[in-house]
Amino acid sequence: MDTPSQGTGGITLGINGLGRIGKLTLWHHVARKFFSDIVVNIGREAGTGLRDIAHYLERDSSYGSLHGFLYGHAAKPVIGDLDEAAGTMRIDGIRVRILRSNRNPAHIAWRENDVPLVVDTTGQFLDPTLPPDSPKGALRGHLEAGARKVITSAPFKIADKGIPMPDDAVTTVMGINANSYDPRRHKLVSNASCTTTCLAHMMKPLLNAFGAKRILSASMATIHAATGSQQVLDRLPKAGKSDLRKNRSILNNIILTTTGAAKALALVIPEMNQIGFIAESVRIPTSTGSLIILVLSLQEHINQDPIGRRMINEVYRQAAEVDPNSYLHYTEKQNVSGDIIGMPRAAATIEGHETHTRTAEITIDLENVPAIPAALRDQLEDTVIRTPVTQAVIYGWYDNEMGSYVNMLGDRTVTIAENM
Repeated sequence: MDTPSQGTGGITLGINGLGRIGKLTLWHHVARKFFSDIVVNIGREAGTGLRDIAHYLERDSSYGSLHGFLYGHAAKPVIGDLDEAAGTMRIDGIRVRILRSNRNPAHIAWRENDVPLVVDTTGQFLDPTLPPDSPKGALRGHLEAGARKVITSAPFKIADKGIPMPDDAVTTVMGINANSYDPRRHKLVSNASCTTTCLAHMMKPLLNAFGAKRILSASMATIHAATGSQQVLDRLPKAGKSDLRKNRSILNNIILTTTGAAKALALVIPEMNQIGFIAESVRIPTSTGSLIILVLSLQEHINQDPIGRRMINEVYRQAAEVDPNSYLHYTEKQNVSGDIIGMPRAAATIEGHETHTRTAEITIDLENVPAIPAALRDQLEDTVIRTPVTQAVIYGWYDNEMGSYVNMLGDRTVTIAENM
């Protein structure tokens, strides 16, 4: 374990949690070789020891084997040098230490392992206002334990709605508002969610092209793959749980649920506060690969070309061409969800083949518009006006695990590490 470092990051990365996002985050950084040393905290014993943890890391039901992911189907296993006593292994030249003692962030041995940057992938510690010594653990506990920066792979959730977002916490989506992160000020960074990431890259080109004032309303539904929080078979809900659907089997049900994407979207694109927006979520029995169906009502301009399918597709085509990070993809191929699994750094893949628009006149009775003074209405011969509005339906694919979210989380992690 004392061979020369392969990485260029110069610091050790910490990963808290080894679920779907934690495991694939480790895969990402093993492939990227930016960090030569990675410390992973699972906070408990697993299987019969380190060999079983290596077995778990080596293969994945959605993405295949780790060595196949790195080098193709003819590659050989890349995990070796297991040391049970030290809790260490080497994965394709990267030194990895597994911590199995503490689940409370404040008690994790980050300081002892010289870990200044932690990615928390547990989804359990999301309130940036809680003090580090909170009895059930808190995101700030990582700072107490020795980290200088913490990234969470989920949106912040402040339990006390009367408390504002702390000054040292920020939500960013790469390619949208990545520069909102100030290394001198921010210690806690939310990388938002997979759905917010896709949605932000779908909305930003439209806002740039038409402006917030012309987007009269917007709604989205994400047709989302299953997540680890759902049940394989029906199960009795825990005490106090009011959503009975999350306890139903994801293997053979379409399940209605909720998403915080609309609220998080406004944090990374403030113009969204000017637009009435609704977001819904439907879980389906697939392991990964999701789809956003975005519906917009757009105000037409009398002296401009009408908004149509070709215009909207051209907005996305041009935005994808000039995207310096290639986060936005545009295609006119006919895809299914499996086609976008693992697609590198594809925050959103717009399926131009399925873009639809319809323009019609809507009727507005000015008598029912409170912002218009009564004296002005009295001067009008007719208080009923008609105006053209275009409704657009746009489809955006995203791999909610590796391809979209984890790869962009990796980009966020590296950019923060480069400024430490």
